[in-house]
Amino acid sequence: MTNRTHYYLQIKDLKHARGAEPALSYDGAGPNDFAAALQEALRSPLLFQRWRAMQPDPDSVDERLGVTDQLATVSAKVADLNTDVEVISSLPMSIVRQRLTWLIGTSWQLHDVRPA
Repeated sequence: MTNRTHYYLQIKDLKHARGAEPALSYDGAGPNDFAAALQEALRSPLLFQRWRAMQPDPDSVDERLGVTDQLATVSAKVADLNTDVEVISSLPMSIVRQRLTWLIGTSWQLHDVRPA
């Protein structure tokens, strides 16, 4: 059985949160759109494959960076002026961080990590 982790995140200004590379960046309108985009990025290799194709030597990119979790779930909701995000996944934080950074840059903060 795979260990699953529950990540609790917060995004200060989702409306303006974007990654540095427009071709990889989140372009939705709200928490539900973001949750769907991050869930897709964790479940599917498509975002990784787009990033990999942009690298100077795509064949030299470590394939382990493209690992996915078909059972990953993401939910997001507005709380005060922020967006609270909950991720449940077997992926390590390094991979979750990678996908978040591609989607919304550094506009997020990890608040807690617990076994799921």
